[in-house]
Amino acid sequence: MPPLPSPSSRTRSRSPFPAPSPSSSPDAVVLALRAAGCVFAEDEAELILDAARTPDELTVMVERRAAGHPLEVVVGWAEFHGRRVIVEPGVFVPRRRTEFLVDRALALAPHARVVVDLCCGTGAVGAALAARLGGVELHAADIEPAAVGCARRNLAAHGGHVHQGDLFEALPGRLRGRVDILAANVPYVPTGEVPLLPAEAREHEPLTALDGGADGLDVLRRVAADAGDWLAPGGCLLVETSEGQAPAAVEAFTRCGLTARLALDEELYAHVVIGSNNNPIRART
Repeated sequence: MPPLPSPSSRTRSRSPFPAPSPSSSPDAVVLALRAAGCVFAEDEAELILDAARTPDELTVMVERRAAGHPLEVVVGWAEFHGRRVIVEPGVFVPRRRTEFLVDRALALAPHARVVVDLCCGTGAVGAALAARLGGVELHAADIEPAAVGCARRNLAAHGGHVHQGDLFEALPGRLRGRVDILAANVPYVPTGEVPLLPAEAREHEPLTALDGGADGLDVLRRVAADAGDWLAPGGCLLVETSEGQAPAAVEAFTRCGLTARLALDEELYAHVVIGSNNNPIRART
């Protein structure tokens, strides 16, 4: 089965005409998706046909996709870091470029014992880290109730603890000074650019997972400001950002006492700011 087309690369335009009602015929499903403007209609049809359990369910799924619902929500999962992640309505869909953040975290802390997935959405990052590290104490947090419920399903197999609340306020106080990997996939779209996002994101993902404030770095600065109190000595904070925002993000990390650097993957067009807690005085035991 082919992987889901990446949300960051998949393009789709709305058709002014309703999609034809599909039968169980693969060709009919492809035609319906093409009529709705799905660029990767053949790949999407294969995934929808595989996910649908009845002809009626197939019709509903094709109609939802034609109406602009994200493919991952329609089929109920996304591929992330070699694993299937449950994706439910109203939750941020994990992007393939964020796999680079996971790879950098694994390279920096191969023996991590405590992992936190902040702004967790589906919990995809936390699940990927726990799957590779094994036996870690895993915590995840998000402000959105739908994300918390979805993340609990994805992290149950790893014994993960999922908390609802605003950033660090959601976490148990006993984690202060103990976190080896703090992955925070914060929202970083500038407020003025949110209306320019694809309709799939703009209309079906929570605004709190997209809007990063005037310059897109409001939440990143809040995370950087408090991260040192939560990181263990040598612990790392990893945050995804954009190319244009990267210099200001690195500066924000540095101002907050973290040793900061930028990691880049040109193929995925992924930019990850890494901040290390090299000051044991700030780390609480």
